[in-house]
Amino acid sequence: MVSRSNTSYDFTNAVVVITGAAAGIGRMAAELFADAGATLALLDRAESVKEVAAGLGSKHTGWIVDVTDAESVTAAANEILALCGRVDVLVNNAGIGPLAPAENFPLETWDKTIAVNLTGPFLVARAFAPIMLARKSGRIINLASQAAVIGIEGHLAYCASKAGIIGMTNCMALEWAPRGVTVNAISPTVVETELGLSGWAGEVGERARAAIPTRRFAKPAEIASAIMYLASTEAAMINGANLMVDGGYTIT
Repeated sequence: MVSRSNTSYDFTNAVVVITGAAAGIGRMAAELFADAGATLALLDRAESVKEVAAGLGSKHTGWIVDVTDAESVTAAANEILALCGRVDVLVNNAGIGPLAPAENFPLETWDKTIAVNLTGPFLVARAFAPIMLARKSGRIINLASQAAVIGIEGHLAYCASKAGIIGMTNCMALEWAPRGVTVNAISPTVVETELGLSGWAGEVGERARAAIPTRRFAKPAEIASAIMYLASTEAAMINGANLMVDGGYTIT
């Protein structure tokens, strides 16, 4: 079982930027990277991200950022570069997942989902990639989903946005790997975060677990560990991949 204490990765002196870091997968990734010696710049629209950063140690910083706002993202990137001097790893984790039937999916909900889940990662990657490309070194990990490669009832905008993440990842990987920056995606199944458990509670959750060959949902630390692997030197030859962490659900 994965825990905060058994990671063997060493990110001493590395600067890691994580979006959606106030809770869930992002927060767990922040904890693991902090334990591995990284300096963290944590981004979230929630003010609590500052408390999360402070709780991990004085060298870490929290930034209140709306990833759908290009000016907000660019300003944060400039300030983080001025403060930290470099960025080694970017984790695009921020996302939302509102549900509605496809035939009457509200346009405003569609637009917001695409803005947060797809345009946001594009804006963040566009802002931070030049910092990495200038040093000819970096790792970008984009959080996609099993919903990127299969259909899930009620998840119209979510599926579309996460499929877009994989397409975006592939293009960035082709363009930036020759210049020292690898780009990969991770596609989890349902994760046992507060949001994941509330959305898949009761009978619907029981049916979903039963459909996964491992018969359970993923734990936040398992996804965070996959993020750390792709960010590590051990994964230097992995580029343009979509790492499925779904217990085998998408092969059934």
